Amino acid sequence: MDKILLGHGSGGRLMHDLIRDLFLKYLDNPVLRKMGDSAKIGQVKEKIAFTTDSFVVKPLFFPGGDIGKLAVCGTVNDLLVSGFKPVCLSCAMIIEEGFSLKELEKITRSIARAGREAGVNIVTGDLKVVERSSCDGLFINTSGIGRQTAKVNLDIKMIRPGDQIIITGTIGEHGIAVLSKRKELGFNFEVKSDCAALSDLLIPILKEDCGVKFMRDPTRGGLATSLNEIAEGSNFGIRLDEEDIPVSANVRAACLALGFDPLYIACEGRAVIFAESKKADKILRRLKKHPQAKGAAIIGEVVKENKAKVCLKTKSGGLRFVDMLAADILPRIC
Repeated sequence: MDKILLGHGSGGRLMHDLIRDLFLKYLDNPVLRKMGDSAKIGQVKEKIAFTTDSFVVKPLFFPGGDIGKLAVCGTVNDLLVSGFKPVCLSCAMIIEEGFSLKELEKITRSIARAGREAGVNIVTGDLKVVERSSCDGLFINTSGIGRQTAKVNLDIKMIRPGDQIIITGTIGEHGIAVLSKRKELGFNFEVKSDCAALSDLLIPILKEDCGVKFMRDPTRGGLATSLNEIAEGSNFGIRLDEEDIPVSANVRAACLALGFDPLYIACEGRAVIFAESKKADKILRRLKKHPQAKGAAIIGEVVKENKAKVCLKTKSGGLRFVDMLAADILPRIC
């Protein structure tokens, strides 16, 4: 038997065997092993955060990752940019009848590896199987719980004019990697997704009173969409400098060929950091010591002008508004 059957989602022997022989094989830990309806992780007295996300990326495998790695990293990073250290995750899968068990095992190994790298366990989960053609092979939902790690409460309302904006690396790799694989574009170069958990990068900074006020991971809609959301939420303007925004040569070439603006292309291993002006350079120096943040840069600042708007100083010296698009130009990239 090398395919998923409807019976694998029935709650019977097939489902129990699949959970025992595949999921517990790779994700085993004392909490998950109890197989309860809820995971009991002990009493947490300090402030906690809870987040959930669903992943429908197409294709399931792409340069630099797959849906399993993406599901773990996406949820872990949502907690981290909120100022919380991930403690544990849940993982729920909706699998199409006929899906390859070999591919499911590969994805499960990827989930386990990403969890180890992020320092979290999968402590509970769910499995459903649907008829053929009812989903594109596999959808995953992950939820996560985190303990507060930041010295201060990160809040969009803390942002003030003069604050500096830092991006932790080059932008657009994830969206271009997924699109190039989906459409088999055949570039003479490869773009790998930046998909990664940011635990090792951000937790040391969060544990200090380092001047960080707010963070966001620029996923769907890319950097431009995230900054527009922040500008609207803070009611201040944001001014970017195009010269300072890090874009790799391959992503730039791909965007030129496709007619895309890299500002709107999703990242899955980057964070946008708003920090006090006097402490921004120190944060940047610390970030750049980490392999994940070699391309980190200060890309702009918060301003009083153009409230709730994002402006870009172009390489030619002009100034243009960077609006939020009505819809994502690259659907199903996460």
